[in-house]
Amino acid sequence: MSGHNKWSKIKRKKGVTDARRSKIFTRILKEITVSVREGTVDPDSNPRLRLALNNAKGVNLPKDTIQRAINKASESGGANFMETTYEGYGPGGIAVFVECTTDNINRTVSNMRMHFTKYHGTLGTNGSLAFVFDRKGVFTVQQGTLDADDFEMAVIDAGAEDVELEEGVFTITTAFEDFGMTNKKLEEMKVEVENAELQRIPKTTAPVDFDTARRVLRLIESIEEDDDVQAVYHNMELTDEIMEAI
Repeated sequence: MSGHNKWSKIKRKKGVTDARRSKIFTRILKEITVSVREGTVDPDSNPRLRLALNNAKGVNLPKDTIQRAINKASESGGANFMETTYEGYGPGGIAVFVECTTDNINRTVSNMRMHFTKYHGTLGTNGSLAFVFDRKGVFTVQQGTLDADDFEMAVIDAGAEDVELEEGVFTITTAFEDFGMTNKKLEEMKVEVENAELQRIPKTTAPVDFDTARRVLRLIESIEEDDDVQAVYHNMELTDEIMEAI
């Protein structure tokens, strides 16, 4: 778990540039669109939409932009997004799992092949990495005035497997089946969640040298810049030395 979490922290420390903020907005708006099309426009009866709206709030996505996305998704016609995944290996045999939401599957497949080929990776078949990753719920919460010990005990009682506090940010990890229960508990506690999502966490991480880590991260960053991509996961072990060098 540490390798992927460290990469998430690296991105957070880099700060949110205008380009990255725009990409984050696009991903959340797609999630809102899919959740409305699969459910209803009422977040109280649509847990997926409620979660997307919470994440939108966490990145300060403008309310009028959110409402336009909901209105457009509830209308007939418009873009018909589908969710798909891609699995492959990067330099050094590092496993790379990609989640996409697209309105053109042919374009997305072509782009994924291009990313992996350009950065010396190999696109595999779906299911080939099922043994590498576990599906987990991951929440991030700013500590603020929360008492660390009391908060940790409360979320563990609600089903959390692990709670980390680093630089004023709690990272809470849950089993897939406990994601909804933990989210409900945080809502009951009136804790403002910065981000909540289902992630693919590596069961074990693979050690790499600095050169391999740099090449893998170039592949990951290239994939993440693709408009159809929602998330990218890997099983690379990022040591403190590599993090400092990056």
